[in-house]
Amino acid sequence: MSALYKELQAADSFKIRMPYPFSNYDRQLLTLLYQPLIGAEAAAFYLTLWAEGEVDREEATHYTLMNILGISIAKVFEARIQLEAIGLLRTYRKDEENRSFIYELCPPLDPKSFFADPLLSMFLFSKIGESAYRRVRDRFVIHTEIGEGYEEVSRTFTDIYQPVHAKAGYPAETKDLQERTSGSYETDSTFDFGLLRQGLSEQLVPNRVLTASIRAMISKLAFLYSWGPLEMQKVVLLAIDDDYNLTVDGIKKAAADYYKLTVATSAPQLVPVHKTEAKPAEAPKTRQDELILYLESASPVEVLRDIANGKEPLPADVQLANQLVVQYGMEPAVVNVLLQYVLLRTDMKLTKAYVEKIASHWLRKNITTAKDAMELARTEHEQYVKWKSEGSPASSSKAPARSNRGKPVREEKLPEWFYQKDEAPAETSAPKNDNLEVEKQKLLAKLAMKRVKGD
Repeated sequence: MSALYKELQAADSFKIRMPYPFSNYDRQLLTLLYQPLIGAEAAAFYLTLWAEGEVDREEATHYTLMNILGISIAKVFEARIQLEAIGLLRTYRKDEENRSFIYELCPPLDPKSFFADPLLSMFLFSKIGESAYRRVRDRFVIHTEIGEGYEEVSRTFTDIYQPVHAKAGYPAETKDLQERTSGSYETDSTFDFGLLRQGLSEQLVPNRVLTASIRAMISKLAFLYSWGPLEMQKVVLLAIDDDYNLTVDGIKKAAADYYKLTVATSAPQLVPVHKTEAKPAEAPKTRQDELILYLESASPVEVLRDIANGKEPLPADVQLANQLVVQYGMEPAVVNVLLQYVLLRTDMKLTKAYVEKIASHWLRKNITTAKDAMELARTEHEQYVKWKSEGSPASSSKAPARSNRGKPVREEKLPEWFYQKDEAPAETSAPKNDNLEVEKQKLLAKLAMKRVKGD
């Protein structure tokens, strides 16, 4: 009795939650398929919760259930665990001064799924016998004969729809995508879970977390984002929480964040395969428009790669960009502008403290577009120069500065967009650099040559 006392007491309160209104057909399934398995008391307990759950009401105690059913608290607990075991009930408990429960009713399985389940079907067979089993199966599972000579030609989801990504040329191997997603993505056969499992250690991602619902979601996300097992390994590692659990919502969010960081800021769209494609958007008219389009559509990893002339960025740089997007909620396009600005003006050094200081300023300013970020970088450039000097080790050194007389001072580069302002620069009281215009023209010419060579 002490064990039952720890599990459930008559004074404990409860609420009922139903995912949607159940139908009379669900009641028939409960009575004829489930009642032989769980017993009359458990079935009556389920029907009572069903009736109470259809009416909005406040919390009640288990005394109410005991009075309605005419059974003891021990019988109530026995009926509850019978429903939990068979998949008709989920129970949530909150331990406070007054313990409370939430009972979430689950609808019965449809007949096809019920009889396809080897445990449930054999359990029912052993309870009611062969003749009753055949009778109830024939009642609920309707067999329709297909005429001779017919073959199924139904299209699957992936036959008709395919993901379209904002980034041109992604994914690189269209053939590989077709091979990975042939057939229905509802089944595990379209995704190599064996390869996914090989790259995930049991300590970080226990096999128990890859439930049927999680595996189904992984398959669908792999199709939507055109990813294979290697990419989905990273998504799973991003999604798993501190308690080594995975949720459907968590893995969806992790996939969206990873896609924004590595592919494009715009989510992929599903369009019919044979549908006439819409006309492409109007081409950018100016180089400024081209830059904004690039920064708005490219991923931060792609920007890091382009700045480094195609070389893969270091994990620390990718992690910093990922932190800005995922943890601090910065738009990827804004992060792209920030990466360009800092790298090009600091001789390709991505100092975390300096990046985070500018990022903090932009977050407070609520900068959400590449154009706004570019404009703010121009107007606050002098302030950012001071921040860089304050954080430089040379500025805090007590050693006397050496004279650079006679030596040319190397001017740091700035991104191309820094000079391409639509408006005239504001007048300032600070003295102008006579060589600025010359350096500007040299830089623009150099970038133009690179662009021509790249085309």
